[in-house]
Order: sequence, then structure tokens, then C-alpha cells
Amino acid sequence: MQTEVPKMPVRAVVAAVQLPNVSDVEFEASLTELRELAKTLGLTVVRTFTQKRAGFDQTGYLGIGKRQEIHAYVTGEAGFDEMDGTPLSVDPEGGDIEVVLVDHEISPSQARNLELAVGCEVMDRTMVILEIFHRNARSPAAKAQVEIARLGYMAPRLREAAKLAGPQGRQRSGVGGRGAGESHTELDRRKIRDRIAELQLEIVAMNAARETQRARRQGRQSLPSVALVGYTNAGKSTLMRALTGSEVLVANKLFATLDTTVRALYPESVPRILVSDTVGFIKNLPHGLVASFKSTLDEALDAALLLHVIDASDPGFERQLMVTDEVLKEIGADDLPRIRVFNKIDFVGDAAAQAECEAALRAQYPDCVVMSARNPDHVARMHQTIVAFFQQDLVEAELFLPWSAQQLRKDIYENCQVLEERADEDGAHFRVRGETITLNRLRELVAQAQ
Repeated sequence: MQTEVPKMPVRAVVAAVQLPNVSDVEFEASLTELRELAKTLGLTVVRTFTQKRAGFDQTGYLGIGKRQEIHAYVTGEAGFDEMDGTPLSVDPEGGDIEVVLVDHEISPSQARNLELAVGCEVMDRTMVILEIFHRNARSPAAKAQVEIARLGYMAPRLREAAKLAGPQGRQRSGVGGRGAGESHTELDRRKIRDRIAELQLEIVAMNAARETQRARRQGRQSLPSVALVGYTNAGKSTLMRALTGSEVLVANKLFATLDTTVRALYPESVPRILVSDTVGFIKNLPHGLVASFKSTLDEALDAALLLHVIDASDPGFERQLMVTDEVLKEIGADDLPRIRVFNKIDFVGDAAAQAECEAALRAQYPDCVVMSARNPDHVARMHQTIVAFFQQDLVEAELFLPWSAQQLRKDIYENCQVLEERADEDGAHFRVRGETITLNRLRELVAQAQ
């Protein structure tokens, strides 16, 4: 019996140019995010190369010297400086690097030239995110949107691929016309255009079906819902799992899930409340993925309450908060009631550091909730806060249920909070708290049952 050889982790390096208008804090936050994205793809980032420049090099993104430095590290070969011919030093930890991750979106020619210079595959930030979306999309709508984005990204890069392939095989023989055949590149690009058009028609059909379903939900009494929104990896799925008692995927990865998950709040309340977990936000989302990203936020638009989950332990949470606010405004969800939930307070430090952080957050955001989704007491208080929000418009009323209509007793307990129940010879009297529309519906059912 052969033993399976464990797969070696794919070693990668990160490369980035810091422009004059980018602060050190912003630059480091973006690099940290790219390293987290790499971890989601299963890559092990072993080193980061940075360079301060007034602008990106038009041929290869990085300057010549930095490209040579990365080449020496990637290949484990010293080489020589092109300027003065001196040998370049080699890092003993280098070699066996399979991919260089670039913390910007670069042009096809820049990517091609950088690959030739460093001696391995190059993935820019957009390509990394596209690959993650491609792996994690589950619903037909998400898959279609992601495929459109991937095809749109690849189309302009086919020309560069054709340059690398050389003149052979570029031209297909034509039939008729003036004898000019169609190049491989032109044919591939035409196939991409046709596929994108086909996917767009599928998305239009799916959107129409979704609007029909939404109209049906609005046409009948629907359960109130709360949607978790916020930056990716802020702990939304952990909070979702704690609030609903469900086995929701929890992973310390960016974009661990792209499709919305809906579960009932547990323990159940009156009224019964649904909780949905949406895809995480991210700064500088590739333009081609904006439609795909926003299509996953439909649940947020249908929700009566948004829980904006923020990682309290992240030094850059204010930037993340702004990104979330901007996207919510873009999709028309900025006017929905919202509670800011600062999660992961237990990651801040010891008890004194947590207390100091909580005091600062409450001073800046008076109506916020500061908690840890792993603390049962904190989760219980969050549960009470959600229930209180949905019960604020409930009214107290008296309901009489004659003995001939006792089959409706279950409906009363499921849809109302029963404050008191007493019985006499005619039937049962209930003092309840519930929504006006629910109470009116129950009265109609009692009248029909008599």
C-alpha cells in the first residue's frame, strides 16, 4: 500500500509599490489584506518586497533593480546587477517560489514582463480575488457573475499570451473572403464575448425570477429579518452561528463564503426572526466583480435591521467601516436601521485593554454593541437587543378563544407573546403582545372558526 506524499505548500512572495499619496498605515493594511487573501488560496507568503516610487514602472510595475532582487530570491540564483555588473546577494531562504503576488491591478503587458523578469507566475490583486470568488461561489447567480468577471479579465490578456506563443499558430486559414484567416486570439476573444452575452441573458432571467419571488414574499406576511454585513473576516459567520445555533461555515479566511445563508434566531422569539449572513466587504474590489459582489447582498436589502459587524481588534477598522458604509449607500441600503457591532473585543488584549477599548468605542459610537461572538453572555445580550428592536412596535391586546376554536391556540403562541391566560366557561382569554397585522389576522381566524 502506497502512502500518500503530503502536498508541499505553494510558496509565494508579495510585491508592492507605495505611491506618494499612500500613507504607511494604509500601505501596510493593504499588504496585510493581500497576505490574508493569499492564505485563503492556500498560498504561504514567505517574504514581502516593497518599493517607494512616484509611479508604477510602465513596463514591469516594479523598477529594474527590485525585479532583479525578486528574481534572485525566487530562483535562488545570484545573477549580476545590470548597472555595474556586480553580483547580487542571494537569500538562503529563497528559491522554490512559485508565484509573485502584486498588490495592485496591473496591465497584461506589465504582468508578462514581470513574469519574464522574476522567473515565475505573477498574480495581481484582481486575479487573486477572482480566483477566490471562483472557488467559493455556490449559487447559479454568483457563479454566473464570477464567470463574467473572469472572462472580462482574461480577454485583454489573450494578446499578451499570443505574443509569448510567437508567430506560429497565430493565424487560422480562412475560407472564402480575401483569404485572411481569423487569428487564434481573435477567435478566442469572440468566444469570450459570446459566452459573456450568454451569461448576461441567464442573469437577467435569474434576476426576474428573484424579483417575482420577492414580490410574492411582500404580498404575504413575511418573517422579520436581520442581515449581518461588514468587512470580510470580521467574525460575521461566528456571530451567525452563535445567534442561530446552526452549523454555519466558520473559517479564518477572507471570503470563506459568497452565498447568503439564512437561519432562524435561536432561541426563537416572538415574532420569529430570520438572520442572514452576507458576503464580506473588501477595499478596492475589482471593478468586474462589483456586480457579482452586490448581487449577493439582496438579503441586506430585504432586511428590516442590519448588524454592521466590525473587527474591534483591527487597527484599520475605521477604514473598513467607511468601505462598508459606502457600499451600503451604493446599493440603497444606507437608510435601513443599523446597529454597529464591534466584535472580537477578546482579541484586543487583557481585561484592562478591553475595558479601555470598549470605553473609547462607546464614546465615539454611543449606540454601538461591543462584544465577542465567542462569549455566551455577550451573545445573549445581542439576542435581546435584536428581539427588543422587533418588539418595539408590538401592541398589547386581548384575544378570546372559544372552546370551539381551540385548534388556534397553537397559532396564538407561535405568533404572539402570551402575557397572561385565563379560562372561563365560554373559552380562554389571552393577554398578548404582537404585531397589529398579526392580531387582526388571528381575530379573523377565530371568527371563521366559530
